[in-house]
Amino acid sequence: NMVFHATQPKVQAALDWELSTLGDPMADFTYLLMQWTMPGLAGLDFAELNIPTMDEAAEIYCKATGRTTVPDLNWYYSYNLFRLAGILQGIAGRIRDGTASSAKAMESVKRTVPLAKASWEYAQKAGAK
Repeated sequence: NMVFHATQPKVQAALDWELSTLGDPMADFTYLLMQWTMPGLAGLDFAELNIPTMDEAAEIYCKATGRTTVPDLNWYYSYNLFRLAGILQGIAGRIRDGTASSAKAMESVKRTVPLAKASWEYAQKAGAK
């Protein structure tokens, strides 16, 4: 959601401002990695589609950022799933207020509790009790 300067640690533009964040870059990267755990990519031939595997994506990310490894993903998955549940809760509020702009809003909101539960499962894997 943000465009960064090519050579300086500087934000050039903010896109989709209500969801923009400045924080741990691993949160954004693991948000991307979550796509490999979602049903949409299940069963696809990654090589045929020229899509890197999750491990290959992590290698590419580490090389580009100078990291030696990617940390335990469970905490980041928990964070991102809870964040998504929060976004959907905001949509539920817009439905309640009559300001929801998407015809699919009600269908999306049905995912709030399952996402929150999945978030808690990942939090427990990361050590939460």
